[in-house]
Amino acid sequence: MVRVEQFVGTASQSASTADRIGGIASGLRTAQIRAGRGHPRGIAPAGSVTAQREAPPVAPRWAGPVLLGLGLAMIPWVVYLHTSLPATAEAPRWAWAWTGLDVLEALGLVSTGLLLRRRHARASLTAMAASVLLFVDAWFDTMTAAPGADLVSAVAMAVCAEIPLALACAVLAWRGFPRAVNEPRNPVGSCF
Repeated sequence: MVRVEQFVGTASQSASTADRIGGIASGLRTAQIRAGRGHPRGIAPAGSVTAQREAPPVAPRWAGPVLLGLGLAMIPWVVYLHTSLPATAEAPRWAWAWTGLDVLEALGLVSTGLLLRRRHARASLTAMAASVLLFVDAWFDTMTAAPGADLVSAVAMAVCAEIPLALACAVLAWRGFPRAVNEPRNPVGSCF
């Protein structure tokens, strides 16, 4: 006959062994998380050891001030260009310029579409590139169009196609851009 004390003693010994094994496994898991191997793509859930650390810097400290200074230095250059460039100019490779821009837009849209189908995080990069190219196309179409039907066509194309598509790509890029671990995240698939 088994006594109750023996059963309780055996159960408590099993529990302490399980706790020790669980503690070892927990320690290994913590080490994996610290090394960035515990979660897919090194992303840890909120509250974990990794989530409490700051995200690594994306660029050296000097990059921000240098880029800010260069951007501000361009302001006088832009003023100089605006006042000194001629109102009209002849471009010998005009067709190649516009064709090249449209090819780059198509590549941006196709690569974004393919990456979105795969639910790849880099879709945000190609979507932003496509967005910028579409805005540039709308700007230069309207600024270089001859008065009359050409200008009406350029404005219609910008308002009805290029700008809405550029805004949609910008939204896709924003929503799909990787965030810090503790920051709210909208997955690429739930954009619309």
